[in-house]
Amino acid sequence: MISVEQRTVGRTGQRLSVVGLGTWQLGADWGDVAERDAMAVLEAAVESGVTFLDTADVYGDGRSERLIGAFLKGIGAERARDVLVATKMGRRAVQDPSEFTLDNFRTWTDRSREHLGVDTLDLVQLHCPPTPVFSSGAVYDALDTLVDERRVTAYGVSVETCDEALAAIARPGVASVQIIFNPFRLKPLERVLPAARAAGVGVIARVPLASGLLSGRYGPDTVFAADDHRTYNRDGSSFDVGETFSGVDYATGVAAAREFAGLAPAGATPAATALRWIVQQPGVTSVIPGARDAGQARANAAAADLPALPGSTLAAVRDLYDRRIRAQVHDRW
Repeated sequence: MISVEQRTVGRTGQRLSVVGLGTWQLGADWGDVAERDAMAVLEAAVESGVTFLDTADVYGDGRSERLIGAFLKGIGAERARDVLVATKMGRRAVQDPSEFTLDNFRTWTDRSREHLGVDTLDLVQLHCPPTPVFSSGAVYDALDTLVDERRVTAYGVSVETCDEALAAIARPGVASVQIIFNPFRLKPLERVLPAARAAGVGVIARVPLASGLLSGRYGPDTVFAADDHRTYNRDGSSFDVGETFSGVDYATGVAAAREFAGLAPAGATPAATALRWIVQQPGVTSVIPGARDAGQARANAAAADLPALPGSTLAAVRDLYDRRIRAQVHDRW
């Protein structure tokens, strides 16, 4: 098995690969992915040195978790011990702060433990709950109880906004913050990453390719499947629009992605360049690109081995963001 750089998740001491695998697409909302193909993605990622898989109870209403559970069982206990699985909870419920109780947390984590085939979840994250949840002491007390009961080893949060991230980072039991961060979403550089580093909180960068825009593979006339969120959620009618193309208007994003592709070093793809840019930002623990096939999973993992991007490229990314992207997203999330 290939080795990928390992980093520590904040205060927990848990180790994971700097490039992980996001598995939303193995559950739903990215078009159909057959079980055989999903298993091939998981195998390719782990064989390529990925030791971090990120899922959620809502991805395919548990399908993603079940697939990961079956995969880990299939590779045997010794290999599975090297893989850290993070799941998320809360999006299957009515999005009301009153739903975020210890009893519900127990019910939700019991379901995920069953799906994944484990007694204790490695890392459970609140899944972009209503903003008031992040300032509720009772919520964090309940999460601490899950740790005490050994239902979970550690807990973190997945957030939509930088303010939500900062509220969570201030809590002593929070191990990690998952946030949208990529060359088209630079706001976390200002306060979130420095605050997380100072507090010893891990940062997991999601939507790293801006829903595929930063791969450079899409043009103005690209058509996505009807059940792909890049078709049905462009206006935010199904969930926060920031999750789709990082909230950037599609036409603007395509044009900016074309310019970004020109910044890729010789021999590197735009996608690998975006992932390399993310992992070299101080404070990032892991980045979790998705993959629809084994080739994509291998290519994503290989991005960890690219040489660090030079200062001139970093400056060019900032300039591109300021000119084309900032006005659309910077003050929203």
